[in-house]
Amino acid sequence: MNIAEAKEQIRRAMQAYFTLDEYGNFRIPPEAQRPLFLMGPPGIGKTAILKQVAEEMGVGLVSYSMTHHTRQSALGLPRIVHKCFEEQAYEVSEYTMSEIFSSVYDLMAESGVRRGILFLDEINCVSETLTPTMLQFLQFKTFGRHALPDGWIVVTAGNPPEYNRSAREFDIVTWDRLKRIDIDPDYQAWKSYALKRGTHASILTYLDVKKQNFYQVETHVAGKHFVTARGWSDLSDMIDLYEYHDLPVDLSLISQYIQNPEIAEDFAIYYDLYNKYKADYQIDTILTGTVSSEIYDRAKNAPFDERLTLLGLLLERVNTEARHVMETEDVITQLLTILREVKGGASLADKCNETEEHFQRDKRRGALSPSKHREYDRVLDFLHKHLDADFSQIKASYEQEVLKMRMAATAVNELLSHLFAFIEEVWPAGQELLLLVTELTVNCHTARYIGRYGCEAYYRHNQELLFYQRQTEIIKELEQLEMEI
Repeated sequence: MNIAEAKEQIRRAMQAYFTLDEYGNFRIPPEAQRPLFLMGPPGIGKTAILKQVAEEMGVGLVSYSMTHHTRQSALGLPRIVHKCFEEQAYEVSEYTMSEIFSSVYDLMAESGVRRGILFLDEINCVSETLTPTMLQFLQFKTFGRHALPDGWIVVTAGNPPEYNRSAREFDIVTWDRLKRIDIDPDYQAWKSYALKRGTHASILTYLDVKKQNFYQVETHVAGKHFVTARGWSDLSDMIDLYEYHDLPVDLSLISQYIQNPEIAEDFAIYYDLYNKYKADYQIDTILTGTVSSEIYDRAKNAPFDERLTLLGLLLERVNTEARHVMETEDVITQLLTILREVKGGASLADKCNETEEHFQRDKRRGALSPSKHREYDRVLDFLHKHLDADFSQIKASYEQEVLKMRMAATAVNELLSHLFAFIEEVWPAGQELLLLVTELTVNCHTARYIGRYGCEAYYRHNQELLFYQRQTEIIKELEQLEMEI
């Protein structure tokens, strides 16, 4: 299965394992809850989906790589304790609590979260001396006499032996204690995640055309040549920063992440072409409806791969603006709740402290997404700036933020209108309209924006292309938010 399907399997397992009976006991006792084992090649996003699941379900996440653990560090260290049995004193050896379990209890104490995921990566690479201890753990959720707290599920992961020299094949006794999920690389499944995180458009438009270059592992005389999903994601982050600092994105940088010489060189050539198209096509003029006849003519006669790149460039701008609007709306919504309480008599300073506590708690849970982190930062920035202001000033500032958000939303609608008009004019009978509607639908930011604010051209083409019924759930109407305090 692909990484998106594996994520859903984890969610379902957690829902089942967390089910209680009428007396408050787990329907499946913790010791009978099989750990999940994610088996798949490196760099396909196994760790990333655990963070997503933990955030979405509001549980804690503690992660450990087992490659560096010994029997002592996992089990704990022996110590001598004094005990009395039948009025006779004895010295008895006991093990201290494992660092792993201690981290779980620390997170529970710091965050207040009682349920979570203990994620043990590279579990099939543990040392031989640790293997019996891990077998006990997989069976009983214990290290020595110490048990994993109830309400915590175990998820493990590993690579097949062909990808990792230190990986070992489990025996039947071990496999019979695990809930195995095999994961294969899948570009379309990764793309949904990539769109949500804001992966650079040059990477997505390149892989849309050359999906075969998304994930490869090859053995050559000089060693392994490989490209992974993690490599593309990390490269995207660096491209963003290099462009921000006006540094050259060249083959020497790309090769540090895309460790297949042919694919690295191919993407380097494409990245230069991507930037050439960006300059040649004057993206801003297209999205403001002031495009020249020369641009129209070039787009009409462009080969298909150039058309896809141009469409990606246009979507990148729209996606960025739609994402900003929806993230701002999340900030406005959180501020609205806080300011209504302040209007009712609550202290702004107390609400600021409470928000800060929630922020720190969510960070300690280990599963705070970058977008949620930005939301907290923006809310706290607004509150801190107005700690000494009276309510009328706070209300005026808030209303100004709402006005700016609505103006930005209107601007996105105009961008979408000009985008559809351009595509309709240049490629009226081509599949570009189909691709445009599809991309707007699968991108969580634009789909949410359209569902919230609407887009006449999108709905029209959605119906024409028979997408409307299929995508109803994604673009369903949301209730109009009341923005007034």
